[in-house]
Amino acid sequence: MASSARSAIAIVSIGDMGVGIAKLLIAKGFSVVTNINGRSEHTATRAREAGIQLVDLDESLVSQAAVVLSVVPPRDAISTAQRIIDALPASTMAAEPSAEPLYYVDLNAVSPSSTVHIASLFTRARAPVSFIDGCIIGAPPQPLSSPDWGTNGTPSSSGTAPARGGGNNDDADAQFGWSVPSIPTSGPHTVASILGIGPRLSSVLGESHISPDLGAASGLKMCFASLSKGLTALAVESFTTAHRLGVLPHLRAELATRMPLIAKQVDGAVVTMPPKAYRWVREMEEISDTHREEGGFVDEAMFKGAAGVYRVVANNTVLGGGEDWEAEAGDYCRRLGSCGCRGTGEDDE
Repeated sequence: MASSARSAIAIVSIGDMGVGIAKLLIAKGFSVVTNINGRSEHTATRAREAGIQLVDLDESLVSQAAVVLSVVPPRDAISTAQRIIDALPASTMAAEPSAEPLYYVDLNAVSPSSTVHIASLFTRARAPVSFIDGCIIGAPPQPLSSPDWGTNGTPSSSGTAPARGGGNNDDADAQFGWSVPSIPTSGPHTVASILGIGPRLSSVLGESHISPDLGAASGLKMCFASLSKGLTALAVESFTTAHRLGVLPHLRAELATRMPLIAKQVDGAVVTMPPKAYRWVREMEEISDTHREEGGFVDEAMFKGAAGVYRVVANNTVLGGGEDWEAEAGDYCRRLGSCGCRGTGEDDE
């Protein structure tokens, strides 16, 4: 296969983050392809409306792609890599030795040891793939004109995300008009090194190559999520217990007075968390592994407990219970206490 035939960006899969990245790339002139075989009609419609090219086979996906961006729930990170490996014999295994390899960017919330394991799958299979360890910190990309773009992106005062290492700094408008997350990468390869499309793709994504060592980028994600999603788990547990004690309004009042920034953060995080809880269970387990394996906390149990909190929410249990929940704490706590949003594992990656 001639390397020039592969120029698309494959994204697996098209959840909230995946479709946000796809829209950004398409807006900046890239061709994006995905395989939605077996997914819901809702996902198919969302992909079509975003302008993503759809294929029915992974073999077709990798035959068109210069790079695969893996953006899946943590529990699916290993199986997704294996999917791509299994698709390679019919597409790239027969490529001439001088052909440009397929790039695989693992952007999932997994531990450094999981990342190294995933990379080893490609090595053991002798796959012609350049593996990049990456992560996503922040909300999905959105146009700055979007009425609900959040504060987790990185727009500058000019509407352009600040230049980061690893990208093409000459392309000053790469992210103009968009709120974008951070995408640190690590390992021996970079997005910027992809033949032809690499420099601009790196700039549009906001790649920041932080280390030549595999596991650095995924480790950064684990440490960041320890503080962000870990705090949300603490809030769920604290608020639920306070409600059962009858002191939740007092707790929230004290937080607003003495820790206003924390109060604002958890107020927003707790009510938007339920649909994501199913995938945060595994993320907390990966964080626990990271602190045990990399930080030396051999008795780590804090984030195993956080995984348990998210498991309760994912299993659709009504936190706190009781008909007085709404009357006591109003709409905010009603939304927390009756979190009927259940993560399905289907469309909310």
